[in-house]
Amino acid sequence: MRRAVVSGPAGLLVAGGSVIAGTGEARTGPTDVLVQGDEITAIGPDAALRADAAGPGIERIDATGLTVMPGLIDAHCHITFGEPASNDELFFHRDQSTAAMVAAFNVPKLLLAGVTGFLDADCLWNLGPALREAIEAGIVEGPRMAAGMNALLTAAGGTAGRLIPDSGRAGYAHVVGDRDEMVRTTRQQVKHGADWVKIHVTGSLPNHRGELTVWTLDELRAVADTAHELDTPTVAHCRNATSTRLAAEAGVDLILHASFLDDAALAAVVEAGCAVAPTFTFLANLADHGHKVGAASTQVDLFRGEIEATATKLAEAHRAGVPILAGSESGFALTPYGHWHARELEVLVEAIGLTPLEAIRCATANGALALRREPGTIGVVAPGAAADLLVVDGDPSVDVRVLGDRTNLRHVISRGRAVDLARPWPERRPLPGEKVGVWAAEPLTQEAARR
Repeated sequence: MRRAVVSGPAGLLVAGGSVIAGTGEARTGPTDVLVQGDEITAIGPDAALRADAAGPGIERIDATGLTVMPGLIDAHCHITFGEPASNDELFFHRDQSTAAMVAAFNVPKLLLAGVTGFLDADCLWNLGPALREAIEAGIVEGPRMAAGMNALLTAAGGTAGRLIPDSGRAGYAHVVGDRDEMVRTTRQQVKHGADWVKIHVTGSLPNHRGELTVWTLDELRAVADTAHELDTPTVAHCRNATSTRLAAEAGVDLILHASFLDDAALAAVVEAGCAVAPTFTFLANLADHGHKVGAASTQVDLFRGEIEATATKLAEAHRAGVPILAGSESGFALTPYGHWHARELEVLVEAIGLTPLEAIRCATANGALALRREPGTIGVVAPGAAADLLVVDGDPSVDVRVLGDRTNLRHVISRGRAVDLARPWPERRPLPGEKVGVWAAEPLTQEAARR
């Protein structure tokens, strides 16, 4: 039976659980973990001694028979998108005030699913930094958040094709026309609070299968160098090998997807020392479950093939020391908030061949990069680390699928305070005009009428 736990003024002792540190090390035997404020202050026998010395102000959680581990860090989450079923909905049915309210409604779902930190690299209406500040101020309940602003696109567009304007802004996109505008927009984003600057390096163009590279190396360097001069990292959407290679050569810090990675791209990534968040979850959901919700079956083989074509080289990247981060791309109808944040771990195990402990590290310790924190200061169970913990019924070090079932979460501790898991799951009705309304699924020809 779940109950709300509020940490006492002196701290919180999580007692007797087996600990997964998040660093790739094996699960330990029964261990105590002491949290005081937003910090893990002691582990092992010293934790109980300090808790006893602190007196009755310590709240205690009995984790006997359970697993204690770091909270999940989702390195690719679109919190302002509002789960659209199409680009039409995403670009033309999300005004600024509505998008802000819906994002504030949805973000607590991440905590309820065990996510204690996430990167929202691009957003509608530049809402990301405002939502981040609202969370930090206690106005909105949510995990730690690192925020980008609009993704930078060239006039050739992104995944939404010709829905993207030739210039200006729409939805999550800011179309930049030349090098000067790229530099100026990057500076403006940092000025207005961006933790990351995102570049949409590939786009969908007519008469071409897959996505093509729509930025030059010089253009990518202009953004990356400008951001780095302002102490801000860059992240790039790359869905072919050339784009991944160019992004790495340009100094991009985190590559999303890295689809169809080849030897040249892999060599560039290894040499540059950048990280990769493959974000297979969206593809896997469409391939495995899309038919259950009416998704187009013609895309199933394409997306399953993208996973298979990318996984082998990503396994080589992992062996070469490239940091792999776990991202779910939650925010679409195929990846609704609170449901699929842990599935990336499952795909990393099945497709790339990582061990469960390695996959857990991708979703915890490695996520420090996404939150712009120093390694070892978050995403780990260690003295001095941030106080973000999960208490789980089951052993994720044997089967990571345990983390994909919210009923296995006994406690979620965020910033040293336990989240109320006993409350009902947030539900709402669609807003007027939020969904695309269609008159028919196909033209009503006479032949159709006679069927």
